[in-house]
Amino acid sequence: MNATYPLGIQTFEEVIKRNHIYIDKTKEISSLLSKKYYFYSRPRRFGKSLMLSTIRAIYEGKEELFKGLWIEDKWDWSKKHPVIHLSFSSINYQNKPLEKAIAETLAKIASEYGIELQGEFAKDRFKELIIALTEKEGKVVLLIDEYDKPIIDYLSKVKVAQENRATLKTFYSVIKDCDPYIEFLIITGVSKFSKVSIFSELNNLTDITFHRRYATLTGITQQEVEDNFKEEIVRIAEEREIEPDILKQQIKRWYNGYSWDGKHFLYNPYSLLSFFDFEEFRNFWFETGTPTFLLEIMRQQEMVEVDNLEVDNTIFSSYNIEKLESIPILFQTGYLTIKAKKDYDIYVLDYPNLEVRDSMLRSLIGEFTHGQTAFSRPMIVQVKEVLENKKLEELIRLLKSIFKNIPNQLFQAKSEFYYHSLIYLVFFYLGDFMESEVNTNNGRLDAVVKTKDYIYVLEFKLDRSAAVALAQIKEKGYAEKYYGDQREKILIGINFSSETKTVEDWEYEILA
Repeated sequence: MNATYPLGIQTFEEVIKRNHIYIDKTKEISSLLSKKYYFYSRPRRFGKSLMLSTIRAIYEGKEELFKGLWIEDKWDWSKKHPVIHLSFSSINYQNKPLEKAIAETLAKIASEYGIELQGEFAKDRFKELIIALTEKEGKVVLLIDEYDKPIIDYLSKVKVAQENRATLKTFYSVIKDCDPYIEFLIITGVSKFSKVSIFSELNNLTDITFHRRYATLTGITQQEVEDNFKEEIVRIAEEREIEPDILKQQIKRWYNGYSWDGKHFLYNPYSLLSFFDFEEFRNFWFETGTPTFLLEIMRQQEMVEVDNLEVDNTIFSSYNIEKLESIPILFQTGYLTIKAKKDYDIYVLDYPNLEVRDSMLRSLIGEFTHGQTAFSRPMIVQVKEVLENKKLEELIRLLKSIFKNIPNQLFQAKSEFYYHSLIYLVFFYLGDFMESEVNTNNGRLDAVVKTKDYIYVLEFKLDRSAAVALAQIKEKGYAEKYYGDQREKILIGINFSSETKTVEDWEYEILA
């Protein structure tokens, strides 16, 4: 295949002219254009910017770019409109006030159309540009990308985020008054913040984030993978000496799984294209932005067990800067996704795929142990190896090492939470490498790990005793369901001390 992968390229015209891979989304985009006002939310690196760039090319009448695409013979290419395309990722508000940065950007756009703006403030310039451009070239198409970036970038600095929110509220308030001059409007972002006027004042703005018709508007479906990457899959499978179907399952496990309706599941385009470019499984998406503030919030709110969550639909509502909650942020930024929809508007949220799950668990372990994230995976691999080889003394040494870097004051203040969270994270992460599960109930933890030769049933206590932990395994019959399994069954009771923040004692028993 001569086509290459448009990594980092978000301009439709450049993708086409450079003969990069383009997944044809023009059918879905065309259905958008029959109406007027939209809001659309997706995580970063999910194709929002490329979608807006495609819409811009359509309204600018660049028919030659759409040869062979679905829309080629289905659009009136004489129907052209001027476009105001604002992307907040390219507005330099980091080094100057947001108001000034927007005003300067609008002046630059105006100059491209031969218009000189007289207004001083961004709000005035915006309205002036829309009206002047309409009078000169016809109704305006407004494309606003990453509207919320000036807020998201400063979530750890609430005052700046509030100031930027207020600026945006004033700026976006212009849109409603300019309705007679607007042909089409779509605003994209990662999150839906409250107290921003586009949601409180534009009551004709349709939020299509969860709309079934637009479930696959961005992102890549399994069928699109099958249709567009056949040659790559066959070639890489041959190099790895596996069947193509096995490789497809591996790719799916790593990068598929995002959904906004619980029915259509998608690949993150950046991760998928990066895999085909590098031809190796890596955490591409997570590497482009470590959510430091999010990890901190999760620790502060004592929220680490976020897999297989059942929530109601209020979790998807807009949220306040002043009261950030872990789960809405995790969902809106792409660390959690909808896996199923149940009756009574109950939704099941979970990690989208192995890429996100692996990266988040490594980062959380690093956050809780005050260690480097890079050491999390090697440590888990060591736990895996000692369990596979029944090196119980080495297992205890590793468990002790996990807690050693936690500052005393933090552990003493929240010993139950720290011990509970770290054990949970370690054994939950271990499930990426072998059959492992950890169950919690009112502060009690028990874990089951299955290797080729052994089944481990572990019970953990805090400030009790290993004997109590081991006795509970037997009294509750945790191992009974494995009696028919021929593998050796090892029961391990482990007691942690909140005073020494380490394993105080442990006992084990091998079932006959």
